[in-house]
Amino acid sequence: MIQREAVQLIQEMLRQFPAVGLVGSRQCGKTTLAKTFGTHYFDIESVPERGRLDVLWDTIMNGDEVAVFDEAQCWPELFARLRGAIDARRKVKGRFILLGSISPELMKQVGESLAGRMGLVELTPLHAAEMEPETHDHLWRFGGYPEGGVLGEEAFPRWQSNYLRLMSKRDLPQWGLPAKPEQTDRLFRLLAGMHGNPQNASDLGAALGLSHSTIQSYLDFLEGAFLIRRLPAYHAKVAKRLVRTPKVYWRDTGLLHMLLGMTAKDDLLRMPWVGQSWEGWIIEQILAHRAAIGLDTAASYFRTSDGLECDLVLESEGKRELIEIKLTTAPAPEDLTKLRKIQSLIGADRLVLLTRCTDVVTTGSTWMTDLRGYIAAVNASR
Repeated sequence: MIQREAVQLIQEMLRQFPAVGLVGSRQCGKTTLAKTFGTHYFDIESVPERGRLDVLWDTIMNGDEVAVFDEAQCWPELFARLRGAIDARRKVKGRFILLGSISPELMKQVGESLAGRMGLVELTPLHAAEMEPETHDHLWRFGGYPEGGVLGEEAFPRWQSNYLRLMSKRDLPQWGLPAKPEQTDRLFRLLAGMHGNPQNASDLGAALGLSHSTIQSYLDFLEGAFLIRRLPAYHAKVAKRLVRTPKVYWRDTGLLHMLLGMTAKDDLLRMPWVGQSWEGWIIEQILAHRAAIGLDTAASYFRTSDGLECDLVLESEGKRELIEIKLTTAPAPEDLTKLRKIQSLIGADRLVLLTRCTDVVTTGSTWMTDLRGYIAAVNASR
């Protein structure tokens, strides 16, 4: 079993809060990980399991063993009942782990019932900091879902196709998405073609025959289900006019590559969209690692109306970092020159040119490195 990087953060949260919410996409490994902490496990999607919990409620609430509630958002009554149980023994920490596959609904319940009583941890599919460097290209190619090919490529792309089919036909409608499955499937593919580009809700609406506001609502659902990431544009008062439209990325490249029609035998590096795939994958690996080690990070991209751009702006612990991502083993000097121009506009404590070059060069606050070296440098700088 691969050691999940978020284990230490979950342990810290269990020492600090009576309950911990573990949120993330379907099949990313939440249940497997949570069961290593818990003695009692209940699948809240199952009505019989809710009945079993009801019978055992007093025993569990009066005991000291950790109880795990999977897909907790499916039974809103649970949150109110847990609030009473927590308040009756408020000083006892680490009693409950609640798992959720859709963040807005779970956050709504937290805000109404468990505010101040629960810490939140997001679990992603397997990411680069959890895998050996020699497997990183395999992870990029097939995505991070444990059953989706990263641990055995024979599952790709059938697993990804079935996964999204279940999302469009069952999970998303159950969670409140009003779209027909056929519309959702088409939206998935349109978003794959938009990966790494500014969001264009008007074009999406025109293609699907839906209004701009309806498209925005649908994207909210997909983002809440941890399928896509909308990376906001950096906002500040600077001398140049800034682009304000968010970029759209599929969070898992295995799902992206299936939607774009790639097969297990295709050469990923020959695909016309490979640069945007690589960019999105690197962004997701960076943010997954920082979240797993407990770094609260605000992420955006920077672009001016005349085309001066930086792929990723990170703000964390009072510091700002500019990251340019290039699918190359021979980075050009002008890439750093561009970062320095942006630094002169918005300031930055660190400039990072992240490529496939395995030689790690750090000169003061300027890093030139690959993903492995970046992760190591982030860990060393904490």
